[in-house]
Amino acid sequence: MSEHSLSTFAEDAPAAPVGLRQTLQTAAAVAGQQDYPRGCLYVVATPIGNLADISLRALHALALADVIGCEDTRTSGTFLRHFGLEKPLLALHEHNERAGAQQVCARLAAGERVAYISDAGTPAVSDPGAVLVQVVAAAGYRVMPLPGASSAITALSVAGDTAARGFAFAGFLSSKAQERATELGRLKDARQSTVIFEAPHRIEALAGAIGEVLGEGDAGRLVTVCRELTKQFEQVVTLRVGDFAGWLAADPHHRRGEFVLVLHAAAAQAVQGDALPADAQRTLRVLLRELPLKQAAAIAAELCGLPRKRLYTQALAWRADAPDADEADDEQ
Repeated sequence: MSEHSLSTFAEDAPAAPVGLRQTLQTAAAVAGQQDYPRGCLYVVATPIGNLADISLRALHALALADVIGCEDTRTSGTFLRHFGLEKPLLALHEHNERAGAQQVCARLAAGERVAYISDAGTPAVSDPGAVLVQVVAAAGYRVMPLPGASSAITALSVAGDTAARGFAFAGFLSSKAQERATELGRLKDARQSTVIFEAPHRIEALAGAIGEVLGEGDAGRLVTVCRELTKQFEQVVTLRVGDFAGWLAADPHHRRGEFVLVLHAAAAQAVQGDALPADAQRTLRVLLRELPLKQAAAIAAELCGLPRKRLYTQALAWRADAPDADEADDEQ
């Protein structure tokens, strides 16, 4: 399945624009100063919806390639014709990637430049490509990345999750309800943004599961819903997780297109659970000044008659909010 499951491009590519030759010449002039050696695999990111997002460097590398490996030869052939590029295509997808990688190695051994593109976005991000890169690199050939569009990074850039401590990529969750609930349960206390992909025919089930697993007792948890990124009917909205299913139900258009979700980081108070009694907090803070975190939590729990895990979670939350405080304690 594609990084964004797009099948982005029309079945019949329009005739190449009059200025296309000039565009390729510009790409060569701008990007051609870098060396593009033979016997090298070029991993090329392509647009996730808007053809104008192709980079000049990507066009130059594709023009230089002796052969282009692709997830779907029909989709990639249409895409390449938009830019007047006619190249031999090598089908290399999730079902034949390892065998196809051996064919790529044979071409690299013959001194060819081989480019690889997926249906949309950056290869190996929920797309084929990782196995290809692993096999080629293990065989001793160079792999050169050509960065560009990625729906995951695009969604993160508009999520505005200021509380997040980094991000994680989850991709497509399980289609089975119980397994999906388990996967979402692992994100309940996540302090980072989490990127999730979903297809239109499964989005309602996912929205319901997110509300059920992550909505209760965490009214402030947010999810940024990105629909049809970079395309004509692009929509980005940030909602409370409990409102997500209702938003989908309010308008049939909300359920159309491919989705990228950014589940915002859990709030610090959600991670640490119910606030500790004031005397327990005071005791724990005093002990933390003198003792390693685990020992302080254990003693405070015994003194206050509270679960050790609860004290330990609170201490971790304090440490996360003040990461420079006595780092040596974390090592003990």
